[in-house]
Amino acid sequence: MVSACDSSYDRTSELKAFDDTKAGVKGLVDAGITRVPRIFHDLRDDSDNTLPVADEGKFRIPVIDLEDVHEGPPERKEIVDRVRNASETWGFFAVVNHGIPADVLGGMKDGVRGFFEQDVELKKQHFSRDYTRKIGYNSNFDLFCAPSANWRDTFTVSWLPVLLGQKSCQQHSGEQNLPTLSIA
Repeated sequence: MVSACDSSYDRTSELKAFDDTKAGVKGLVDAGITRVPRIFHDLRDDSDNTLPVADEGKFRIPVIDLEDVHEGPPERKEIVDRVRNASETWGFFAVVNHGIPADVLGGMKDGVRGFFEQDVELKKQHFSRDYTRKIGYNSNFDLFCAPSANWRDTFTVSWLPVLLGQKSCQQHSGEQNLPTLSIA
């Protein structure tokens, strides 16, 4: 394992070199790397880790059921309280009975998968660290400030469904190498 104090390791340069490729984690995999680059290694001392560890079998992600959200004020308030509680105590939660058809969810997954499977030169056109853009792609949003990079790439679409309407990402942006994602 590489020591965090290794004087020959220039993490900032390695991060910049990775980011400058605009190919992301998938680019590393496609290039056939045989070792995970050091920027992805978590070099923090485990003895300093104060994060709680869940006992196997006792770990349960909160599940929020939206089925009754439109039934009336008391039901809606109860659901909002559950969302607030899960957000404050866990930071995330699963949602069921949200009303989004399985074929729409599947189409979203297929569209995003299609984006990441396309030629890297096409993806690079959307690579950006400008989070005010409505459509973007990059690896880690916190690449230059996190203690270690996450092994992931991210495709982001940020606009309200009301603004998007019936248009797809391609129609909205005029770009042809974006996923065919749409809000019906």
